[in-house]
Amino acid sequence: MKIIYIHQYFVTPSQGGGTRSYHLAKGMVEAGIEVEMITSHSENYYDFKLIDGIKVHYLPVSYHQEYGFLKRIWAFTAFVDQSKKLLLKLPRPDFLYITSTPLTTGWIGLWAKRKLAIPFFFEVRDLWPDAPIQVGVIQNPILKKILYSLESKIYKHAYKVIALSPGIANSIREKCNFCKIQLIPNFADTDFFQPMEKKESFLQKFGLKPNLTIAYAGAIGQVNAVHEMLILAKMAQDKSKDYQFVVMGKGALTDGLLRLAKDLKLDNFFYFPFGSKEEVRQLLSVSDLSFVSFAHLPVLKTNSPNKFFDALAAGKGIIVNHKGWVFQLVQEYQLGFYFNPESPDQAFRKLEKMETNPKMLQQTQKNSRELAEKFFSKEIAVQRLLDVIDPDKFGKDFRDEVYILTA
Repeated sequence: MKIIYIHQYFVTPSQGGGTRSYHLAKGMVEAGIEVEMITSHSENYYDFKLIDGIKVHYLPVSYHQEYGFLKRIWAFTAFVDQSKKLLLKLPRPDFLYITSTPLTTGWIGLWAKRKLAIPFFFEVRDLWPDAPIQVGVIQNPILKKILYSLESKIYKHAYKVIALSPGIANSIREKCNFCKIQLIPNFADTDFFQPMEKKESFLQKFGLKPNLTIAYAGAIGQVNAVHEMLILAKMAQDKSKDYQFVVMGKGALTDGLLRLAKDLKLDNFFYFPFGSKEEVRQLLSVSDLSFVSFAHLPVLKTNSPNKFFDALAAGKGIIVNHKGWVFQLVQEYQLGFYFNPESPDQAFRKLEKMETNPKMLQQTQKNSRELAEKFFSKEIAVQRLLDVIDPDKFGKDFRDEVYILTA
């Protein structure tokens, strides 16, 4: 079997960022499936690399989180156009496996099905266009109508639709009740991320002390609400607590976050630029809790964020600021606690309890690691995907437990 995997933002573990597509593609290769990846890079030339058995085609389409609306649209459409041209040159696959975001990658699947009679799987990482509409990025009513029409058409024509969370699956089901929807949640590399003692060398690297440390590693954009961490940092400083708050990442709101920290005169806040997967692992190893945050919009409650699953695998307690799927997991499996930015006192008292009662913190960390191993390892995710692709051949060890986590 041959599959062409299309992901505009494909990265490897050495690059940092979300490596879901890398692990799924590598898992398919190890199962005997030929995989070619179509992605993009910021160079002005086409490139080809063989990465762990994956044939990776890099198209010259720049994209940065700091891009404005028009530049993003250009990047999305340029990637679609160049992907179509490349597909005409490549040997015919059995399937396309297309992952969003952006939603525009679905155009490639619609075109390939119509012109080349190639069926496609469509993986939904975020609900588009709901997300940019609720954030306020897209306001034009005509554009909204076009995007909702595109979304519906993609779901209806996909061979199967893969959702990353129960909330995403439910939303798709409401829009397409006859679609074949499969749930393959996000996951973490439980071999790479593991519970570790705080090493002096890593503490020195980040300029930290072996005190209670809360970390955020990920994007710093409009939907991430990273600034809410500073509420806790300010409270800790005002109460003379020696807690440390660390952010590693990049995005359009990075400068605003740093200005706010400066305005609040925080001496317990530390910022580091976007790092590799190894640097994220090192940061988590000297942290006690992971801050998982999103803007308070209904659509974002369905998210399945990489940072959450990496923190689970690393055995970290979770502080979550929104009552979505992640919140439900935190509550049900006692992984940490909820932080309400409108009334932060309750969350801060829980932070103080964990400081004075190390066994409570250690239990939440233990619960996180156990949940990662039981439901969210990359091996389980790969097995799920193989079952979706060919249940007759690969479905023997398929695990269904994750469906009962939450609906």
